[in-house]
Amino acid sequence: MEDRTVVVYGEKDWKKDEIIETRIDLSYPTSPTSSDLSSSLPSPLKEKADLEAQTTPEQEPTQKHLGFIRYTALNVYRRLFTLAFIGNIIPLIIYLVKGAEPLDLVNASAINLAVCGLCRQPLVLNFLYLIFGSVPRSAPTTIKRLACRIFHLGGVHSGTGVASLLWYIGFAGLYTHQFNPSTTTPTGIAVLALIYSVFALLLSIIIVAHPTIRRKHHDVFELVHRFANWGILALFWVLLFLLGTQAPSLGQFLLHLPAFWILILLTVATIHPWLLLRKVTVTPEPLSPHAVRLHFDHTTVKFGQGIQVAKHPLKDWHSFACFPDRFDNVKNTALESTKFSCIVSKAGDWTKDTILTQPTKLWKRGVPTYGFGYVFRMFSRIIVVTTGSGIGPCLSFLADENRPKMRVLWQTRSPMKTYGERTLGLVRRMDEQPVIIDTSEKGKREEMLPQVLRLVKEFEAEAVCVISNPAVTKDVVFGLETRGILAYGPIFDS
Repeated sequence: MEDRTVVVYGEKDWKKDEIIETRIDLSYPTSPTSSDLSSSLPSPLKEKADLEAQTTPEQEPTQKHLGFIRYTALNVYRRLFTLAFIGNIIPLIIYLVKGAEPLDLVNASAINLAVCGLCRQPLVLNFLYLIFGSVPRSAPTTIKRLACRIFHLGGVHSGTGVASLLWYIGFAGLYTHQFNPSTTTPTGIAVLALIYSVFALLLSIIIVAHPTIRRKHHDVFELVHRFANWGILALFWVLLFLLGTQAPSLGQFLLHLPAFWILILLTVATIHPWLLLRKVTVTPEPLSPHAVRLHFDHTTVKFGQGIQVAKHPLKDWHSFACFPDRFDNVKNTALESTKFSCIVSKAGDWTKDTILTQPTKLWKRGVPTYGFGYVFRMFSRIIVVTTGSGIGPCLSFLADENRPKMRVLWQTRSPMKTYGERTLGLVRRMDEQPVIIDTSEKGKREEMLPQVLRLVKEFEAEAVCVISNPAVTKDVVFGLETRGILAYGPIFDS
């Protein structure tokens, strides 16, 4: 039988000045037994479990395919995208068949752009998370299940973004069809040039936002998104004013044009985070050659919030979930006045350089923004599953005085050596006996799902929070959801 023992880091032995380690077997010997899996299933699934075959209903071909369709091919993100897209394509077809005016199409495009942009505006995100996260713990599971899906809002963002392009194509095509070179003016030619300039920028944003391109060329995606967005706003302002000069009254034209007011809203929403652009002091705390903890004192953060930082304001920005420093027992005077921090581990060029150079100044913009973890405040008992530096976002739970009871399952390489004793101390504040799997001992990662299932059963958890790399997150969340267990993990567009 393969040895699959794990390490539980318990209380600190202050006489020996070291953490007490206890080794326990918290996994299944080889694979979960049918009785264990059956007992972890909701009652409707228990009745269908074939104990002799040692399989669960979701392992049967039909159920497995249905689960794949529901939780991957048609996950919440894709469903929201589809609803936003279909909700636009049908009226667009009706408009074009009945015969629409160009300005009707440009107004519809502007509305979709507004929804698309506001889905990423920090103040709007904070408002939405506060609303959806206010669901009481006594609420029915169905309501909590739906409210937790707020982090899939990216589906609305991308769906309305693509829809705005389609409306705009209709506007550009109709305007071009009505364009008469023999009777046009220089202003008309300028309008046509601006129309296709905006079209090119819209198209470039959507192309680089494709998941494959975004993953392989994230810096390009970010730069194109930022500067093309600014370009669209600037060109749209000029375009509307030029269109207005062709009307009897420029003022009346703009005041009665919905796209004009939407453009004002989008401009304010875009400028707002940049008005708060500052270069702030950072106190780096080296943890190991693989990780650094960055401390900040320019503001305070609440449970579930994160910040965006950059080394150059016009280059790549990186988001990090944060946790308060007030729970630390620090002896370093340089850290006593800091208010919150985040953990950065080696995962790319930016993080590698940050660990190496340990910056003392970074740029920040906008306000601290709520994220994925905030939705778990509506549960009473949860399991927190994470790997590597994913423990950093999980530590955000410390900021919630009324946080749910939790168990922590953390798989990482040499946790004490990589992240330090104080990090382990913070983890123990969330769970007095966290289950920490040290992959350096066996040279490979353990399968997470069987151990999560056991913890869910023993702890009687309501939901599972998974923060890991995309592959592990999808695997664990899928395995739990197909067993009827509430499980959530951030996606690429959370």
